[in-house]
This record gives sequence, structure tokens and C-alpha cells, in this order.
Amino acid sequence: MSTVSRVLNGAAAQRVSDETRARILEAAKALDYRPNALARGLRAQRHFSLGIVVPQLDNPVFSSAILGAEAAASALGYSLIISHREPGRAADGEYSRLTSTHRVDGLLVASLDEDRGLIGALEATGVPFVLMNRRIDAAPAVALDSEAAARIGTDHLLDLGHRRIAHLAGRPEGFNGQARLAGYRNALEARGLPFDPSLVEPAGYTVDGGYQGTTALLAKAAPRPTAILAATVVSAAGGLVALHEAGIAVPGQMSMVAIHDAPIAAMVYPPLTTVRTPTEEMGGQAVRLLDRLIGGELATSPALLAPTGLVLRRSTAEPSSSPRA
Repeated sequence: MSTVSRVLNGAAAQRVSDETRARILEAAKALDYRPNALARGLRAQRHFSLGIVVPQLDNPVFSSAILGAEAAASALGYSLIISHREPGRAADGEYSRLTSTHRVDGLLVASLDEDRGLIGALEATGVPFVLMNRRIDAAPAVALDSEAAARIGTDHLLDLGHRRIAHLAGRPEGFNGQARLAGYRNALEARGLPFDPSLVEPAGYTVDGGYQGTTALLAKAAPRPTAILAATVVSAAGGLVALHEAGIAVPGQMSMVAIHDAPIAAMVYPPLTTVRTPTEEMGGQAVRLLDRLIGGELATSPALLAPTGLVLRRSTAEPSSSPRA
């Protein structure tokens, strides 16, 4: 019986022949056997549940990351508890309450909190944690390479002939906001174009932020830009509304590229050209890293996931009012 137990629970040290292991697994499959998670947790002094905290449930970046995290957690035998924590809400022990109330073994956290306060609140929980979609010093994290994504999007507009390109930016003080701004700026400077701060408008990561940011860009920038790089597909959707209301044709008079791809990009008018990023893989990798930390491994260097390509749709074209250089 002990041999069967070791095989079915995946014990690392198994003095079992391949033939015996195969017979045990085949019999378990025929009987539709599933390990008892409660008993396994008692033996291992684990609860086999993880918490994932996100600032926006309607943002496709986080919803996609949750899907990836759920799949990886299930494969490793964990349940996943989802918690929504709005940006700007004081921590005040909230992470500790989450871990104690739901008895989770570790936390996955995508947050827009200030760096110092966030790390302190997470360390106070006493459980391992992994940051998602941001990096703070040497804290364990899995993030997207936002600088590379912004450069790909800006390069696409430059290749089309645009030279006056605006940026609907994220949070100016945030990891991703700074990285996207750097990618946008580096792409311009690599083509010998000066950086113009008046063409950058903070818009955050909401539809309303994109609408307000685009409206502000149209009001202040002279001459008007011919293209916009949006920090996220959500703010880009808001930007399209503002452009339509202003009577500006897309892409005839204004091209737009958004970072991140999601179903909404194909639903808006015109469908948005986007830079695809591995948001679902980010969630999966974060879970696998957290599982290793729970098992006692030391944290490795934060992972940075590269964009996976440009998705061409109908929101970008050559500028109509200036020659291609």
C-alpha cells in the first residue's frame, strides 16, 4: 500500500520500477482515482490554495492572467481564490486578512500600490508571494516587457511614415508606465526624432482615461499628431470614442496602436492594431514560481516576458497629410 501511495502522490524519492509505476497509474485511471486534497494538505502542512489579487477585473490583461494562473494552479493541485482590490485603497493589513481568512499558501499580486507600502504589506502576511505585471527591486515577480512592446508599436507607426506620434501613457510613476514611455521614446530617438513631452498624456488603464487623455491631446498638441500609441487596449478603446466624437477618421486622419491584444480589439471600430503580449503565460509562470517558493526554493531573478508579435488590423495606415520619409 505504501508503494501505491508514493506513486499516486508523486513522491520524489520512489524506489519503484517503471513497470510497477505504469500498472499503478493505469489502475488508478481505470478507477477514476483522485488524491484527497485535504489529507494531502494535512500531511504536507499546506492548504493547497493560492490567492490572486488584481486591481481590475474588467481589464483583459488581468482576466487573461487569471486564466493562465487558474490552469497552472489546477495542474499543480491548488485551488485559486480571486480577490479584487481597487487601486488607491489602503492596504492596512488587507493582504494578511486574506491569507488568514482563506488560509492560502501564497499570494499572486498585481497591484497599483506604491512600491514600499506594497512590499511591506506582503511581507507582513508571512507567506510567499509573487508580483505580476510589475517589478520592485529583487522581489519575486513575473512581468511583461512593456518597453519592448512600446517600441514595437512605435516602430510600426514610424515604418508607416508617421513622425508626429502621441502616447496615451499609463501611470507615470509605475513600472509599466515608465517602461512604455521609455520604449516609445527610444524608438523615436533611434530614428533621429526628438522627444516632445507635449505629445504624452497620462490616461491610465481605463476607457474613461483613454477618452479624457485623447481629448486633452487633441486640445493641446499643435500641430496635431497623426498617430497614437496607447498604453493598453482598454484606454485605446476610449481614445477611439474621443476621435470619433471629434470627427477624426481612423486611420485616415489618425492611426492608433495599442499594447496588449484582447477580443475587444477586434470588436471596436475600426479594429485595433495591437502588440500581443503573453498575459496568460504570465499568470501561469507566476503560479509555478510561487509553487517553488512555497516548496522552499530561493527566489530567482524577476522574469520579464517578451512580446509575441504585432497584430495588424485596420486602425493603422500611412499618414495622409505628410510624405513618407
